[in-house]
Amino acid sequence: MADNQNAMRMLKSLDLKLAELKANPNSKAFIIADAKDADMAFGVRATGPRAYLSAVGAKPAHFSPEIWTREEFGYRNLPEFLDIIREIVHQAVVDIMLMSAYVNDLLTIKEGLFRESPVTPAARANDTTDIWAVRHGSYTREPSQPFRTASIDYIQCGKAECERDTETFPGANLGLYSVTFVNKLEEDKRTLEAFKQFREEAERKRFQYFLEVFDPNIDSGIAPEKLGEFINDNIIRSLAGVPESGRPRFLKIVYHGPRAMEELVQYDPNLVVGILGGSAGTTYDAFKLIHEAQKHGARVALFGRKINNAEHQLAFIQMLRFIVEGRVSPEEAVRAYHGVLQAKGIKPHRSLEDDLQLTDQSMSYAGARSTVIAPGPVAKKPDRSPAPPSTAQAANTTPAEPQWPILPNGQPDFDHMTPAQRLAFHRSRLEKRFG
Repeated sequence: MADNQNAMRMLKSLDLKLAELKANPNSKAFIIADAKDADMAFGVRATGPRAYLSAVGAKPAHFSPEIWTREEFGYRNLPEFLDIIREIVHQAVVDIMLMSAYVNDLLTIKEGLFRESPVTPAARANDTTDIWAVRHGSYTREPSQPFRTASIDYIQCGKAECERDTETFPGANLGLYSVTFVNKLEEDKRTLEAFKQFREEAERKRFQYFLEVFDPNIDSGIAPEKLGEFINDNIIRSLAGVPESGRPRFLKIVYHGPRAMEELVQYDPNLVVGILGGSAGTTYDAFKLIHEAQKHGARVALFGRKINNAEHQLAFIQMLRFIVEGRVSPEEAVRAYHGVLQAKGIKPHRSLEDDLQLTDQSMSYAGARSTVIAPGPVAKKPDRSPAPPSTAQAANTTPAEPQWPILPNGQPDFDHMTPAQRLAFHRSRLEKRFG
């Protein structure tokens, strides 16, 4: 059994990509993670709006009709949320599924969802107070304090103490540990002391982790344009005393623009840097962010609210993958995504024109406005020329001619495609995948 589990672990796309990046820092391998751990922060609202459900559909819920209807309530229940996670794992486009320890217990340990999947399960290993974003609470307005609800043993095996006579565990063996530096000596010292305790415990228990570094959740006295430098220096300084055995597998940070990203990436080729997604925003916000971050050295993107609030999560995730593979531009991806929504009869949150705009993003769980540098110039007005025909439309007009250049082996020739042809190609793929 252990041999089988080890074999399956070797097939995880995360392990393969990290190994490739370590062997070749210039590799274009890119890791995409879906963060479905928001119940550690938001509570009831964590599951997101019920506008999107998995193909399984709605799950029973109990509401007194004289109090409110389920439609008025508006949020998914946990069973519906779990169905979406299952659907995304089966899609096998993301590399990591990040969950709370409880959801990890249900899906990874009890259900075995990830046993034959290339997707790696992970769990949020701590919940610092700056993510205590409960309704009517004020915790997020105070300096972040270190705190852990989950334990490593809970994540690995679903109980207080794991049996450690094997190298494998029934649960996740990857966790997200977050720190928030606020530029105050005592608070930041406590944060690093807690991080040190976690790191040492993780090494003893053979538990892997990746490190999330949030921007200050209070006024730090640092100019917005200097925050990237503050974060970069804190990352390097905090990890300088940590040997390879205790270092994170990769980082997850706010994207502060190309200069800050390139400064951090070039410092140490062994440090794999990733970005966090922040609030939902427009579709173009998400697509442009992942494109710009990758261009300047990021090799991981972990999107939570951007995916969870999407009109169609599977299509949204597929577009993220197309972008990092260089198959489609962010602008083309927005248009193709709207084409999928139209084909499926799903009403988009915004018009195509509005969804092609960059907006001021919130990067904290509390919803505070970010100091993040916008990922590129403000979007131009969208092209109002007619969209390329769908596959079915093209079949009625030019059945004998391909809509895009084809290589001698019959594969699409991306190097010689026009933007319109690339858009038509990806729309065709999405129509086949999502109907």
